[in-house]
Amino acid sequence: MAKDLFSAQAAGYAKYRPGYPLALIEYICSFVTERKHAWDCATGNGQAAVLLSPYFEKITATDSSEKQLALAIEKENIHYQVCNAEQTPFADNSFDLITIAQAYHWFQFTEFEKEAKRVGKPGAVIAAWGYNIPACAHEAINELIRHFYTTIVGSYWDAERKYIDESYQTVPFNFAKPVSGEFSINVHWSKEDLTGYLQSWSSVQHFIKANNVNPVNEMATQLSAVWPTATDKLEFRFPVFLRLGRL
Repeated sequence: MAKDLFSAQAAGYAKYRPGYPLALIEYICSFVTERKHAWDCATGNGQAAVLLSPYFEKITATDSSEKQLALAIEKENIHYQVCNAEQTPFADNSFDLITIAQAYHWFQFTEFEKEAKRVGKPGAVIAAWGYNIPACAHEAINELIRHFYTTIVGSYWDAERKYIDESYQTVPFNFAKPVSGEFSINVHWSKEDLTGYLQSWSSVQHFIKANNVNPVNEMATQLSAVWPTATDKLEFRFPVFLRLGRL
């Protein structure tokens, strides 16, 4: 069963996690010949499901967290459902596309592979993608983010986080003809947006539980000292990586 590390901060996750680039969605969909039914696994608040909805007759979006789904964005052709990605109630040969956004590293790979091959149609496309920490044009800010990521909360990341650092190149992905791709998420964020995003990290929640102190508070003070005074918002870029294959 996949880990549930985001129920406690579901509201912050919904508000501050970045969306995904349309170019990524269009690229994935270009491999899908029939677009009747897609399954978005570990949908969170439905960020990927909403972007997929114009391309498919129906989207089934699942997550193990009821709190995450309670904040999901409603669309007429999206059905949200609580269930684990490794064990579902879906019929065999149900889906033309299976997607996993920023969550594949939490899965039990062998169990999920069996389930995906059961519920996906022959030739269905499966796409798993993720993103790493953001960077902007101000190196002092980038240094603070890297230090926070590796030193302050580095030891509080779950072991699976290594797959993000390795851009999913080392995850088991046993699907036919896998291909890779690189995209980017570009956002204009205030300091409050950035600290809100950091607050959504699972490592931060682990740190708080262990120390009864929120490390983002000190990070916010440090950011205030180097944040350019001439602008409220800065452009940040998240590198996005993709693994894509067929059943």
